[in-house]
Amino acid sequence: MIKLKKTFKILGAFALSFLFTHCSEKFTTQTKEGFISVANENGSTLGYNDSSGVSLLTVDRFAFKDLNKNGELDTYEDWRLPAEIRAKDLASKMSVEQIAGLMLYSVHQAIPAVGRRGSDYGGKPFEESGAQPSDLSDHQKKFLTEDNLRHVLITSVQSAAVAAQWNNNAQAFVEGIGLGIPVNTSSDPRHGSDTYAEFNEGAGGEISLWPGTLGIAATFDPALMKQFGEIASKEYRALGIATALSPQIDLATEPRWSRFDGTMGEDPDLATDLARAYVDGFQSSEGGDWGFKSVNTMIKHWPGGGPEEGGRDGHFGYGAYAVYPGKNIKDHLQPFTEGAFKLEGVTNRASAVMPYYTISDGEGEAVGNGFNKYLITDLLRGTYGYDGVLCTDWAITGDVSAIDQFQGKSWGVELLTVAERHYKAIEAGMDQFGGNNDMKPVLEAYNMGVKEHGEAYMRERFETSAIRLLKNIFRVGLFENPYLDIEETKALVGNPDFMKAGFEAQKRSVVMVKNHANTLPIREKQKVYVPQRYSASTTNWFGMVTPEKTEVPFHLNIVSKFYDVVDQPENADFALVGIESPNGGVGYDRTDVDNGGNGYVPISLQYQPYTASTAREVSLAGGSPLEDFTNRTYKDKTVKTVNSSDMDLVNETKIKMGDKPVIVIVKIAKPMIFSEIEGSASAILVHMGVQDQALMELISGKTEPTGLLPFQMPADMLTVEAQYEDVPRDMTPYTDAEGNAYDFAFGLNWSGVINDDRVKKYR
Repeated sequence: MIKLKKTFKILGAFALSFLFTHCSEKFTTQTKEGFISVANENGSTLGYNDSSGVSLLTVDRFAFKDLNKNGELDTYEDWRLPAEIRAKDLASKMSVEQIAGLMLYSVHQAIPAVGRRGSDYGGKPFEESGAQPSDLSDHQKKFLTEDNLRHVLITSVQSAAVAAQWNNNAQAFVEGIGLGIPVNTSSDPRHGSDTYAEFNEGAGGEISLWPGTLGIAATFDPALMKQFGEIASKEYRALGIATALSPQIDLATEPRWSRFDGTMGEDPDLATDLARAYVDGFQSSEGGDWGFKSVNTMIKHWPGGGPEEGGRDGHFGYGAYAVYPGKNIKDHLQPFTEGAFKLEGVTNRASAVMPYYTISDGEGEAVGNGFNKYLITDLLRGTYGYDGVLCTDWAITGDVSAIDQFQGKSWGVELLTVAERHYKAIEAGMDQFGGNNDMKPVLEAYNMGVKEHGEAYMRERFETSAIRLLKNIFRVGLFENPYLDIEETKALVGNPDFMKAGFEAQKRSVVMVKNHANTLPIREKQKVYVPQRYSASTTNWFGMVTPEKTEVPFHLNIVSKFYDVVDQPENADFALVGIESPNGGVGYDRTDVDNGGNGYVPISLQYQPYTASTAREVSLAGGSPLEDFTNRTYKDKTVKTVNSSDMDLVNETKIKMGDKPVIVIVKIAKPMIFSEIEGSASAILVHMGVQDQALMELISGKTEPTGLLPFQMPADMLTVEAQYEDVPRDMTPYTDAEGNAYDFAFGLNWSGVINDDRVKKYR
């Protein structure tokens, strides 16, 4: 009997041990600063704020967040299920008001909210409120609650730590509201280079510094573009950013366009490969699939914003038309259809698309692309089968009162009401409205649809958009854990490895187009004369004025680490001249109207005054309720370049230096006419935004130039006027005194003209 009791005791202990081992919870919790982290065994990591009212559910011994607080595991709360299934379940549970809020994308938000887009904190300006930089503003709280908005576009942030804390505050705020839908924060590109920054192997920064996409395009290396995407996406997620409002994959076939420098150049094959690499780099998390390190990409601008007539931009009524004199929409579609829609990674396609403001002349109804049912439903949704999110460009539903004011951009539908514009965009196939914090016009559009199609139709139509929008939030893990570890953010963003990668990319992006008699490289510690550069007063799109100034174009503390800087040219061994490509205006001038003209003027790519004697007699497109004519010709009109003094600076420096070398560094925003300065330069380097240190390393020979031009440099304005806005590489390129044509894929290294595999593949 004693032996039998002992046997039962042993068996009982074994059973308890078995139950403890095999029936215990399969997750562990950890309290972090501002949130609780829950790690599921071989499953998803969760994060929630215990003050939001959300609690954990235990099902099959795993942990799940009870986001709607009903005590049950709903399908959308089950992280084991595919995003599509979860999105459909959640969309079915949402009210029309909640879906309307999901269809909004906020106006630009600074953190903290100060300045032009500022708002109050507790009824007071930030500076007087006593609020922390990471606090939500009154305005932000309003649109997150009253308007059910969940997509927020951020601009400047005080620091990485502040951005991460703001994210945590915003996520905790919305977690306790309704169905617990998290905030999907986005950003325009934010990795541009600061010229003054100094790089060393151990240096960190606020964020890694890279050349713009046009600069990376100059490397002709899709692998580098993918590396940028992989690094930038990690930094984005550490800042709380889960959607990139990029890349801009418009084909830059119109050399006068003001947004030329945001593109990947004018060649469809190169732009296609680079677009695919960028999206793959951003969207693919570890293992190649969607995950916590993924960032949604919103490619722009369908069907290509490049072919603006005369180079005038669609942010304004004077640039409302894209034209196709070469009948060549095909090339403009290619970076989308063959690049961003055909990824190498398993995320398959870019998760969102933004159409441009323009009326694509001859392509469907004469309305802006976001209202054009042919371009959106028939072509994009139908022919190309795209079923991701479609978001309008910012403010296309807003009112406009002047052809040249930065207001709404409702081209072709100016006479409709705001609500009618929303309805027309929805009917065209759009899912979301950029730059709109107010759900009321979306609800009005819903009611218009109910009157026309019935309640069932409009409910299904809204749910369709909701599913698309929610899938992008589910796939990047925001429903599981939208919170950030502040210390991890500070350690990751701008870390030395990322900074080094960006700096190496900067050096590779610079193109040497002239090197007479092997002027470069110039050995260190020679004497250099750096003349000051004059900048005239300018006014940007928002009406902000930059006053005139005269200053040294390079940071002398960096130049002096390589060369001895002297004040007089006669004491120098060589001169270093920094200039920018010609700023030839926007193509419209109100004073021309005041003088009896139509307001339309040329956009010049040369420094000297330009008269458009060979321009079109009649414009290809035109027409606006704000004008009483349709012919937007600028033939025989003259325009002056804002920075013609740059040409004078180069030529005058040559006179001062005599036979001694003059090195010209040109920051390029778009193609330019080189005939006005090339003869005065011994060597010319062009770049699209790099640190001064990168330039010094190239000039001194520490690094050999390898960049290639991702676009043509025109011989003169005659070839610019003769080219077709929609056709790539159709200009006569400039040929310099050395006999080199500044054509697409041209560049020099120390040995001469580069003719490597990149050139052979793309030229």
